[in-house]
Amino acid sequence: MQEKLKQTIEQGYRFKGESIELGTAVFEGIPLPGTKVTAPLKTFNRHGLISGATGTGKTKTLQRLAESLSEKGVSVLVMDIKGDLSGISQAGTLNEKISERAAATGVTWNPEKYPVEFLTLSNEPGARLRATVTEFGPVLFSKVLELNDTQAGVVSLVFKYADDQALPLLDLKDFRKTLQFLTNEGKEEIKASYGSISQASTSTILRKLIEIEQQGAERFFGEVSFDVNDLVRMDDAGKGQISVIRLCDIQDKPKLFSTFMLALLAEIYSAYPEEGDLEQPKLCIFIDEAHLIFNDASKSLLDQVEMIVRLIRSKAVGVFFCTQTPMDIPNSILGQLGLKVQHALRAFTAADRKTIKATAENYPSSDIYKTDELLTQLGIGEAFVTVLGENGSPTPLVHTSMSIPRSRMGVISQSELDSILSKSKLVAKYNHEIDSQSAYEILQAKLNQAMQVQQETEAELPKKGQDQPKTMIETIASNPMARQVANTVVRELTRGLLGVLGLKSTGKRGKSWF
Repeated sequence: MQEKLKQTIEQGYRFKGESIELGTAVFEGIPLPGTKVTAPLKTFNRHGLISGATGTGKTKTLQRLAESLSEKGVSVLVMDIKGDLSGISQAGTLNEKISERAAATGVTWNPEKYPVEFLTLSNEPGARLRATVTEFGPVLFSKVLELNDTQAGVVSLVFKYADDQALPLLDLKDFRKTLQFLTNEGKEEIKASYGSISQASTSTILRKLIEIEQQGAERFFGEVSFDVNDLVRMDDAGKGQISVIRLCDIQDKPKLFSTFMLALLAEIYSAYPEEGDLEQPKLCIFIDEAHLIFNDASKSLLDQVEMIVRLIRSKAVGVFFCTQTPMDIPNSILGQLGLKVQHALRAFTAADRKTIKATAENYPSSDIYKTDELLTQLGIGEAFVTVLGENGSPTPLVHTSMSIPRSRMGVISQSELDSILSKSKLVAKYNHEIDSQSAYEILQAKLNQAMQVQQETEAELPKKGQDQPKTMIETIASNPMARQVANTVVRELTRGLLGVLGLKSTGKRGKSWF
């Protein structure tokens, strides 16, 4: 069986073009030096999955993959949810465990550090990530707010009006102010050209805005907008830049995280040119704790993510999801993932055993392994691996001892972080906030001007009883003598009129018309 495994690897994991080394094959718990498990570099735009229980080594697998891609000149974007990927900026230190693993797999290990930019969309230190409301567009903005068709139509109306009136929608207060203006002061102005906006729709949209604001979205919307082309860079040595987005303080804010991810993927898809299948990707994106995107996500949001994942590979961009089980990823997206690395799963309950069985069915069948049984026995840093071959077909499933990261496997100190940030060109470019004149300021000025005109008009009108002469009716109403004279005149005129008509006034109330 060992020879069969070697033959399987020889046939299934030898590629013509450049490849990324993933690790060394394992047979009955023992690594087989020389049996290298690799993945074609050109298929890294076909996306991937790294999954496994907590503590099984999936983050270290992610780290080493990012390092390997950087070494090939491929830029990498990493979501650092737990804060333990910052060490990729510093060279690793040899220890006993690394020495043992290197000796067992027959791999020479050398410490290495990689070019890193730290980014942030919250209060974490790093270059600020921002986008304007206008850049989102009405469709994506409506999906983020989880609006129905009627409410999404209102959002489209707001964007259309802002565009026609040259009102920049930069941040959330711009959008809110415009919506409130069109519902109240400006409702007559837009009625003929755009239609009316119901108060109920406005109230719902405003509540949805509050939801994402409570998770910190107001820090994400605004200027200076981040240029996604800054994610694709190389250092002087030819290594691809690794951009680490520090997200340690948004684990409890899934709405902000999913909003950011959807916006980022959409902007990359929009901004990058069509490339087709290159010999290597331009950018690989690793999303750690990917379940935060999909938990409680609306169908429209999932559809948007699925569409972008399906299409973005033509831009030479690969997306890799890192989570605990493949069940965390919707099937429509799971089917798009070519490279799959499955670390150990734990069977503590009946539900766990059911998950393990379902997970095993997501991988190619094997006559070498009992996949569902071995899934619970994999050691730390070991995984089942299958990749897409150069012809697009999946390779055989292999029990693999994954390659060891060469950078630091842990966090960096505050002084090391400060040193990197002080030299960062992106921090200097994006960490100054701009509050340009936009829809909020323009509409507020318009309302203030209207109020001032109204006040001036009211001040110019003469006060009753002072400057304006009284009319005859006002004089009669205010003077008792005049009222009496007027009553007499009316009475006499009435008698005369009746006489002309040939009628006679009897003076009795019941017979009179008056």
